[in-house]
Amino acid sequence: MSSNAPIGVFDSGLGGLSVARQLRHDMPNESVLYFGDSAHAPYGLRTPEEIRGFCFDICDRFVEQGVKAIVVACNTATSAAVNDLRERYDIPIIGMEPALKVACDRGRGVRQHVIVAATPLTLKERKFAKLLHRFDSEHDIRKQPCPQLVRIVESGHLGDHDLVMDTLHGYFDQYDLDSIDSVVLGCTHFVFYRDYFRELLPEHTAIIDGNEGTVNHLGVILESLGKLADENHAGSVSIANSDTSERIVELSHDLLGE
Repeated sequence: MSSNAPIGVFDSGLGGLSVARQLRHDMPNESVLYFGDSAHAPYGLRTPEEIRGFCFDICDRFVEQGVKAIVVACNTATSAAVNDLRERYDIPIIGMEPALKVACDRGRGVRQHVIVAATPLTLKERKFAKLLHRFDSEHDIRKQPCPQLVRIVESGHLGDHDLVMDTLHGYFDQYDLDSIDSVVLGCTHFVFYRDYFRELLPEHTAIIDGNEGTVNHLGVILESLGKLADENHAGSVSIANSDTSERIVELSHDLLGE
């Protein structure tokens, strides 16, 4: 397989475009095939069995297209399916998890007060429970499901300031935000809300997502395999979606920044 072969990136819908955008920024020579499964979104309200079926279908398609690696740009899909995907395919499968370690390490030994915002299924899955167990004895960690944030992105209403802020207040007004050290964006859809979270949260509260770490990890894996694209290779992003409507096509390019 050529080192210039594409990388497959997929999500339950449009959120993973934030990862594709990060990948394009950090690894500009790479070609990316993005697939959003908006017809089945949101995954966070699906059963694990349904999600695994969707993931197999998407990754089978990627393999047919000759990808050299696959990024599961969805915390929920990672929780439900990443181990099964790694057993099924013989190429690197890069998953995602809420960047809780980054949030806790910021304290350099001082107890941190952290909110993890994610989909309901991500917060209920065993994978997150194991991650939480590593840190919850030394840090104060709150789990906050935010399913409506996925729907707002998928419906194209991300620019509706009043709707977004009302929704965020509905989730976060229960907390004493002045006491919160960081909010972890545990869903790739939520990365598109960074400016809104900055408006909501005190200046000292960090907003943390896992996109940069995921792309960095992908780069390390590809480099170790000698599979990084040539430096003179012109990178690109190709977008496909299970919802083929013109609205989704236009929204995808808007979110990617094209």
